[in-house]
Amino acid sequence: MIMQAEEKKVYTPEEYLEFEVNSEERHEYINGEIVLMAGGTPNHNQITLNLSSSLNFAFKRQPYRVFVTDQRLWIPRKRIYTYPDVMVVSGELQLQAGRRDTITNPLMIAEVLSESTRSYDKDAKFAAYRTIPSFQEYLLIDQYTMHIEHYFKTEQKRWVFAEYDDVDEIVSLNSLSFQITLADIYDKVEFESAEASNS
Repeated sequence: MIMQAEEKKVYTPEEYLEFEVNSEERHEYINGEIVLMAGGTPNHNQITLNLSSSLNFAFKRQPYRVFVTDQRLWIPRKRIYTYPDVMVVSGELQLQAGRRDTITNPLMIAEVLSESTRSYDKDAKFAAYRTIPSFQEYLLIDQYTMHIEHYFKTEQKRWVFAEYDDVDEIVSLNSLSFQITLADIYDKVEFESAEASNS
């Protein structure tokens, strides 16, 4: 008997969740495929911390929840489980049916771009996020140079784009009463070019 080449296994959401809960590493689930998530760099972690801590402080005792890195999000229309770098939820958490560890209703999401995920975060992942009814605002933050891309929803299927690349510029969120300078987002972030010029 001739063995056929093994096809890539397609996992159900239930199989993924059972696997993920028992895993020491984090994985995304993309329409049947389980994908290992890469570890973060110091810059990636610093930017995530700077933004999330500023948001969390700004919304003390207000009806907003700020989540980072390890909070799983379910996108039902695209059959994706993922872990955004920063999420803000307005009001009550909406959890996936039958789960207490997976949310479904982010208002704002921020992703810190990595070389391996840059294209996905800008294209397919943003398209998936746009299928979430509560989702209104998206920040894409470069960790290799001072640059932020900002998208916010103005009406159904209409988004406005802005970008920032100066240390004194202020990012003003449209869906939330929140402002932050690039200097604060990039505080303690060390770019390679700066390190090279000092060597």
